[in-house]
Amino acid sequence: MATIYFLKTCDTCLKILKQLDTAAFILQDIKTNPITAAQLEEMYKRSKSYEALFSRRAKKFSQMDLKNQQLTEIDYKQLILADYTFLKRPVVINGDKIFIGNSKKTVDDLVEAYGK
Repeated sequence: MATIYFLKTCDTCLKILKQLDTAAFILQDIKTNPITAAQLEEMYKRSKSYEALFSRRAKKFSQMDLKNQQLTEIDYKQLILADYTFLKRPVVINGDKIFIGNSKKTVDDLVEAYGK
């Protein structure tokens, strides 16, 4: 199922969504409707890495002093499930394709694939 996981309070997410034709997607605000373990597994199947889905920009990353710890894939998974801010956003899934985050290349690829 084509889904976009985002934060409606994130200006960057909203800016990206405005560039896309989202009619064929389910939009899930991860703050009001947290991702489930099954949804995270679907993301993992496509990305092959929980670390790739993990946001080091989250305020809690520095608050919890995670940069000085050796995190495993299981740690990344548990942190993402424990707090929505650890999911790199937005995450766009359509079929076997996954787009993670808001880097220029990712956004350019998204707009090329699903732009208005």
